[in-house]
Amino acid sequence: MLETSPVVQADARARLWEGGVIPAQPLALTRDRTFDERRQRAILRYHVESGSLGIATAVHSTQFSVHDEHRAYLAPLLELAAETVAEYPNQKPLLVAGVTGMVPKARQTAELAAGLGYDFVLLSGYGCDDLDERQLLDRAAAVSEVLPVIGFYLQPAVGGRVLSTDYWRRMAELPNVVGIKVAPFDRYGTLDVMQGLALSERADQVALYTGNDDNIVFDLVSRFPALNARGDRVDLTFRGGLLGQWAVWTKTAVETLEVTRRARNGDVEATREALRISQALTDANGAIFDAKNGFKGVIPGIHEVLRRHGLLEGIWLLDETETLSPGQLREIDRVWDAYPELRDDAFIAEHLDRWLR
Repeated sequence: MLETSPVVQADARARLWEGGVIPAQPLALTRDRTFDERRQRAILRYHVESGSLGIATAVHSTQFSVHDEHRAYLAPLLELAAETVAEYPNQKPLLVAGVTGMVPKARQTAELAAGLGYDFVLLSGYGCDDLDERQLLDRAAAVSEVLPVIGFYLQPAVGGRVLSTDYWRRMAELPNVVGIKVAPFDRYGTLDVMQGLALSERADQVALYTGNDDNIVFDLVSRFPALNARGDRVDLTFRGGLLGQWAVWTKTAVETLEVTRRARNGDVEATREALRISQALTDANGAIFDAKNGFKGVIPGIHEVLRRHGLLEGIWLLDETETLSPGQLREIDRVWDAYPELRDDAFIAEHLDRWLR
């Protein structure tokens, strides 16, 4: 296993706290559903050169089934992401590896990631339906012995579950939990995380990242009041976003994050701009993520946008039956035409040939 020095670990934690854009990686496949390394590298280069703080790989947007042992894609994918990020030594993007499954499998994936130089794992409860909250916390503690953990509140529509305020308090109290991706797609669930973090007394050590793709800008401009264990009020904020939506139009996402930071600090013009972007981005996300059909087409939707930009050849997924929902393509056409300011057309066109080399 690659040994990571305490200084390097501290730097990664400090940068996570500073905040930024962390796009969730899609999985590039060829027409016959083999791993398309060339286009995977191109997408990674696009994300890094857009100004991303880091890259999240083998997560929901990558397709959780990439963790299935018979696929044999997990190790090559994690390795390729690490190799590609190493092309940018000055930028040093953070590396986040998705982890699923019960403790033995989860630790195995974390150990693989640690050996490749990853900074953090994003720990979802996918594949752990039979575990209660206490057992999920024991699992998180076991994985955090290998690499620092970012907890993941995954929305129920795509395989998550409802988790209590006490769960998030106890999760935040684990000393090697460094962040939480908040993605229940639910205001009440989001506030449960805030209250749990405040009660943990580690609100200044656990970085919150929005994963609420339906409410990105609102999350980023907001200050969330909560009460700590002494009954004192604390205001919590999201440091950035770790998002499937930011797998597309990533350069614009980096610019949007900066607008939201200015807005949260009282810049009136930035606030007006953030509110305008918020509605456009939520509408675009509804089409890309297939909200009208219960998010069944979320991953094909991401692939379709990347295909239009030339970064992917097609929208092929590991599951041959998984594709765009009826009417989803028409919705993507609509938002594509309605919000050209959200797209990275010129930036991608300028660099695509080099990224594909």
